[in-house]
Amino acid sequence: MSRGFYIIANDKVTEQSIALLESIRVTDAQTPVMLIPYDDHYQQVARVLGDRFGVLVFEDLEFIQRLSVQLQHIFGQEFFARPNQFRKQACWFGPFDEFLYIDTDIVVFEPIIHCLDALNKADFVCYDYQHAGGLQDVFTSAVLDQGLFTPEDLQGVFNGGLWGSRKGLISEQDLYDIFAECANHPEYFDFSKKTSDQPIINYMVLRRFQRRWNWTQRPQKGPGSWAGSQHFIWQGDRLVDPRVNRPVPYLHWAGIRLQPGCPHWDVWEHYRYLHETKPAISPLAPPQRSLWQRASAKLKKLWS
Repeated sequence: MSRGFYIIANDKVTEQSIALLESIRVTDAQTPVMLIPYDDHYQQVARVLGDRFGVLVFEDLEFIQRLSVQLQHIFGQEFFARPNQFRKQACWFGPFDEFLYIDTDIVVFEPIIHCLDALNKADFVCYDYQHAGGLQDVFTSAVLDQGLFTPEDLQGVFNGGLWGSRKGLISEQDLYDIFAECANHPEYFDFSKKTSDQPIINYMVLRRFQRRWNWTQRPQKGPGSWAGSQHFIWQGDRLVDPRVNRPVPYLHWAGIRLQPGCPHWDVWEHYRYLHETKPAISPLAPPQRSLWQRASAKLKKLWS
């Protein structure tokens, strides 16, 4: 049985993709990684990741395009802020029997593919505390008010940045049917922060999969992973979640712009430049404004 990672990327996230792959390869030299193109501008990132890490490009590009077109047909052209995020649903149709999808704004500290070991007792796995935040960024209270989900069901809410399952458990028609259900009930979903795929994939998983496993909800509890968490501490060379006294398995900058000064920037830079010289100015640094631009901004504030 084959296992592998899927990522979704284009040339704009080449830097983030390199850091992610460097972190994966520190502890896992063998597990294959496949790139799902976010859009048509992916040749640079595919070349870099292919040459350095052996990353392959998802072969059935026609399917990915068909999925994008059909989704926009169902929801309408302007419904989602980032409709191409849904291309990650190609994971269900790729070559890996068991797969772990992972966002590029993540670095890992351990062989994270072992999350899939839980598939011996579940059909869907994740590893995060999204459920602890209630309905925010996923659902509205309508899903409870209308009896769609119970409070117990909503303990299965997860972050769309890292999750895994098996090939073939969802068909292409299943996807379109689920999209149509969601399009008919926009009141179910919290898109207030311009999330795109996360509410919809949560709906799909909670409706279609009874056997779910979140590594943070095991009896001994799992550590957190959000880079914005304030309570993580360093013990030696490992970042630790003191609430459970366990090492953090990965860091995810969800909702945080990866740039100098952001939380744990030094960790991200460590992996990005693990095998090359760090530049004096990071390519992710915000562009410097000219003196005229700064003066204009001050005048606008004075007159506003």
